[in-house]
Amino acid sequence: MEREPRSGAQALVRDHTVYACVMGSRAFGLATEDSDTDRRGVYLAPTALYWRFEKPPEHVEGPLPEQFSWELERFCALALQANPNILECLHSPLVERVTPVGAELLELRGAFLSLRAHTTFVRYAQGQRRKLEADVRNHGAPRWKHAMHLLRLLGSCRDLLRTGVLEIGVGAEREGLLAVRRGEVGWPEVDARMRRLVEEAEAAVSGSPLPAEPDTGRVEEFLVRARRESAASWDPPATAG
Repeated sequence: MEREPRSGAQALVRDHTVYACVMGSRAFGLATEDSDTDRRGVYLAPTALYWRFEKPPEHVEGPLPEQFSWELERFCALALQANPNILECLHSPLVERVTPVGAELLELRGAFLSLRAHTTFVRYAQGQRRKLEADVRNHGAPRWKHAMHLLRLLGSCRDLLRTGVLEIGVGAEREGLLAVRRGEVGWPEVDARMRRLVEEAEAAVSGSPLPAEPDTGRVEEFLVRARRESAASWDPPATAG
C-alpha cells in the first residue's frame, strides 16, 4: 500500500513519473555531436495531495538537466488543446519510462488529435517566424537552428492534416534541414519554404481525416480512473493513540 506521499516538487518526478521520453533534436532525427538531451515527462501526483490546501505543482523542472515534466491532468489538458510540444511528446521514439498508467496514456494518442492542430501549430509557427524576421532585420540573418526546427514543425503539421498521423522524425528530410541549420540555405528560400508549407497545411484541412474535436470524454474517463486508483492505493499514516 502506498504510504503518505513524499513532499517536494522533484520528488513527484522521481517517485511518480508515469511516462518519460527524450525530445528535441534527438527525437526528431536531427541530432549532432553538440546536441543536448532534452527530457520530458508526465507524473501522476497522488490524489491525497489534492486534499490539502497547498496543491501539487502542474509542472516541475529537473531534477536532471534539461528535464521538464507536467502533472498528468495539465498534460492532458494541453494535449486536448493541441499544444504542439505536448502532442509531440506522446510520439517520441525515445521512451525512457512507461508505467501501466503511462501505457494507457500512450494508447490515447489518437484521442488527442483533431483539426485544432492546424490552428495551434500554424499559430505557434507564425509567432516563431516573426522572431526570425526580427533577427534578419536586426542582425542580417535568422537563428538558423530555430529556422530548421520551424520548417520541421510546419512539415509535421502538414503531414498530420493529410494523414491523421503525427510523425516527428524527419526521415529523408534530415540532410536538407541540417543544411538550413548550417546556414547553407539563404533566408529568402527558407522563408519561401515556410510560406509554402503553411499553404499546404491550409489546403489539407478540408480533406483531413482528423475529427473536428478531440475525444475529451475518453481522456477524462482515463484521468478520473487514474485519480481513483491513486486514492484507493493511499494508506494514511497511523495517528498517535
